[in-house]
Amino acid sequence: MTGHDRNIPTATATATATATASATASAGAETAAAAGPGLVEARGELSRAVTRALRSDAAPACTPGAVLRADPWGEDLQLALYLLYELHYAGFDGVHDEREWDPDLLRLRQAMEGRFLHALRIELADGPRSVEDAFAPLLVEPVDLSDSLSHYLETEGELWQLREYAALRSLYHLKEADPHAWVIPRLTGRAKAAMVAIEYDEFGAGHADRVHARLFAALMADLRLDPAYGRYLDRAPAPLLATVNLMSLFGLHRALRGALVGHFACVEVTSSPGSRRMARAMRRCGAGPAAERFYTEHVEADAVHEQVVRHEVIGGLLADEPDLEADVAFGCAATVLLEDRLSTHIRSAWTRGDSALRTPLRLP
Repeated sequence: MTGHDRNIPTATATATATATASATASAGAETAAAAGPGLVEARGELSRAVTRALRSDAAPACTPGAVLRADPWGEDLQLALYLLYELHYAGFDGVHDEREWDPDLLRLRQAMEGRFLHALRIELADGPRSVEDAFAPLLVEPVDLSDSLSHYLETEGELWQLREYAALRSLYHLKEADPHAWVIPRLTGRAKAAMVAIEYDEFGAGHADRVHARLFAALMADLRLDPAYGRYLDRAPAPLLATVNLMSLFGLHRALRGALVGHFACVEVTSSPGSRRMARAMRRCGAGPAAERFYTEHVEADAVHEQVVRHEVIGGLLADEPDLEADVAFGCAATVLLEDRLSTHIRSAWTRGDSALRTPLRLP
């Protein structure tokens, strides 16, 4: 066709396009989303209401006051939140894409988010209000590393513990940096440019084989774990789910953009020294080259990212919106709080000789 008649459809082309559109619409109405991970067993009233709703295309049914009665740190609420947040990522096998914006599910999610956020604010009522107060303790390597989980794994950890740690962290690392991408359209100027530059590195700098999520999948393969997305959700305890839910909570709400920046900055500031210790742990235990590579990749990259996120992302954001400083500090403090809770859970289980997972992994 010439440039003139490229825009003039023939009768056959029109009929074909109409039939194709009709078939596509019909298929979209009758089929669920592309297969994601499978739904897992409920852990209480709220997660049961969510899983039943997702399996049946119905509204979630739970008793009045169920959210208010739920433990904001508990297995039930944290799993229910995770399931609803996951509709914005890969979804679930057999669940229609349209459920992502189902108003009944969103109303329930909003109520649970309020419960979770209120619990965080209560815990951090005396927490930092300035960026300096929030980040100053993180910028100095502590002399006493006895409470550091990465230090424990570096010096004493065994291969089975590295496997458990990787299985737990897979719920985030197999979608690494995705929750933080939500903030990009909510930033401007310096903050946006710097955030995009960091995310570009997280997503492999244009090379699919260097996407951090893919590097973590290779780490899991070295550790003889299943790298399928969401594979270990059913084994993940509430303290782990809460760390991932925090990112989604901050990322999906424009009003919490400052908190998400604080969270992201906290992760980047603490990543490089922790990754160095984890790389040594993987090497000492003979975990494999891909397992070691994931962490060595983060040592240098995140040392650079730490400077960029503090000076350009936070600096740029607060230059544009100085009223968000307390939110940035809150995001950082909430991240530290939940990571400490997770570390305590893991160390307590291992000290008892138990698995930190809800059900132990099989030996490879």
